[in-house]
Amino acid sequence: MSTFSSEDFVSSVKQIRNGIWAFPPKKDSKGVVSWWLHSHPVPVLIDCPEVTSEVIKDLKKLAGGASPEVILTSRNSHGDINLLSKELGWPVFIQEQEAYLLPEIKNISSFSDELITKSGLRVLWTPGPTPGSCIAYASSPWNVVFCGRLLIPVAKNKMDSVRTRMTFHWSLQQSSIEKLRKWLPSEPRLSLASSAGFHFIEGGDLVSWDSVKFA
Repeated sequence: MSTFSSEDFVSSVKQIRNGIWAFPPKKDSKGVVSWWLHSHPVPVLIDCPEVTSEVIKDLKKLAGGASPEVILTSRNSHGDINLLSKELGWPVFIQEQEAYLLPEIKNISSFSDELITKSGLRVLWTPGPTPGSCIAYASSPWNVVFCGRLLIPVAKNKMDSVRTRMTFHWSLQQSSIEKLRKWLPSEPRLSLASSAGFHFIEGGDLVSWDSVKFA
């Protein structure tokens, strides 16, 4: 687990829980929340934060000499991934339908329906928000679903599946919600970390699975 505190960093990265950090959205990041999981044997960055010299310094400090995995949950979360890859060279994982969008990244791997990363995260293709949207599940001790934009905060500590102007396919998105519900383990303390709506989450904490509104 990470022994850092938020005061150890120069950018706005925030410790949410032990081993879980968030890079809240900046003006140029299209509202994307990026997450850091201090997993073993390597940590994971979920979605790309706005890349600045300060963010690069903080990512290197969090990595501690390791070569973390980067998981991109949708094309809306690519952000500055080309720049981040050029600066750090970390391996990038992406669903195969969106891999073509990143031809400049050399250290990239794609998957079809499911993937288990070196860090032990289970990744599932959940199309709808975009063609290659996916979620990543970190099991115990975290029991957290990094759900991209499949589920987003809609009110204080409330999550839902939302149709927006960026939604690729609404019926597919609804099917992906059901797919996710069947795929996840029956974990009573399951939490959610979305790539959107950080301002709705009190204290920036994770949101309980029980807060999700299902149609």
